[in-house]
Amino acid sequence: MNEAFLQYVWQHRLLDSRLETTAGEEVIVERVGERNSNAGPDFENARLIIGGVQWAGNVEVHKKTSDWNHHRHSDDKGYNNVVLHVVYEHDCEIRTENGQEPPVVELRRFIPEVVWNNYEHLMNPPAEIKIACGDRLSGVPDFRLNCYKERLAVERLEQKSQMVRQMLEDSKGGWETTCYWLTAHYFGGKANSFPFELLAKATPLNLLARYKNNPLKIEALLMGQAGLLEEYFDDDYPRQLQTEYQALRKGYSLTPISGYLWKFFRLRPSSFPTVRISEFAALVAQSSSLFSKLLATKDASSLYDFFNVEAADYWADHYMFDKPTKASRKRAGKMLAESLIINAWVPLLFEYGVQHGRQDLKDTAVAILQQLPAERNSIVGMWDEAGLKAKTAADTQALLQLYENYCKGHRCLDCQIGFCLIKN
Repeated sequence: MNEAFLQYVWQHRLLDSRLETTAGEEVIVERVGERNSNAGPDFENARLIIGGVQWAGNVEVHKKTSDWNHHRHSDDKGYNNVVLHVVYEHDCEIRTENGQEPPVVELRRFIPEVVWNNYEHLMNPPAEIKIACGDRLSGVPDFRLNCYKERLAVERLEQKSQMVRQMLEDSKGGWETTCYWLTAHYFGGKANSFPFELLAKATPLNLLARYKNNPLKIEALLMGQAGLLEEYFDDDYPRQLQTEYQALRKGYSLTPISGYLWKFFRLRPSSFPTVRISEFAALVAQSSSLFSKLLATKDASSLYDFFNVEAADYWADHYMFDKPTKASRKRAGKMLAESLIINAWVPLLFEYGVQHGRQDLKDTAVAILQQLPAERNSIVGMWDEAGLKAKTAADTQALLQLYENYCKGHRCLDCQIGFCLIKN
């Protein structure tokens, strides 16, 4: 039992229809009041009829009546306008600072057993249940689930936009630079997102733009700035990159990042940073003013074309310098393209729409998610097992938001699904 649950049942009227105070006076709730998240009583501007007398004022909620004294409300003038004290257990008499005795309602007499049992199930589900509500989702109407998923998808976009705003601030309002940095961050995948972002920030976009028609120089710049051209090589190609980079480094006073930052261990060879950097170089070489081009793109299928890039020929039979392998073309795959669209481009478009008052762009961002197929990961798999199947990337982004921001923290009281199940 906790105060949050008591506040919840009061706020949402999940109580028996007939209430009475500990003194036996009937309580009719005309308005529960407005939830107060600041200092002071829990609910403000409530309207109640207690013992036939109408009252307007505040409501305070506690586990026990004695918590009033423990919290020193009896010495606080801010609680003089409390017209009802709502508690789970009434264990003493209390007074306000001006000497009044607020009436008390003991909620344990009025919380329906089914409400309490539903809440207990969500807070302490059976051990085999991976998601607290996973065995009860059939009790939530489809229309309510769909509406809530739409809201969660937008909520996740708003959350992801925080990175966009930070990069935009760091780039002093440069949308093209922010697009470049953000794309680099997600090009590295989970293992190398940080060094990829550092690489982009260490290699100015305007410098790369000077060599947009020279893929070799762009790859030399990026490989060199990545700290991956610092050793002796046998193959001609890395030696050529090394020569190009040394001239560019001296000419532009460049400082590379540390090569030890890159992770190769436990990665599929196609995701090695060497291959990804070459693919990223191809993207940069063919996509000057990337943000402007993406801004004009309205559907997911066209976005795939932007990220359909291939590493340099050398990488057709290499994953690392000087180590030949069986030949296979290295092209940024569909999964990488979808990751870039979902995590980089869509939040960027959404935030641009927010900052420029463009509802059409915000709607386009959501529409693109709805056009992409559902993502595959362990969290989406858990929802699938629970019977909540995702059809689009908008669905999976909603389910990720739900799990990471509500389920993991047992925030069932803040969740629309939790509300539905507790109420029922």
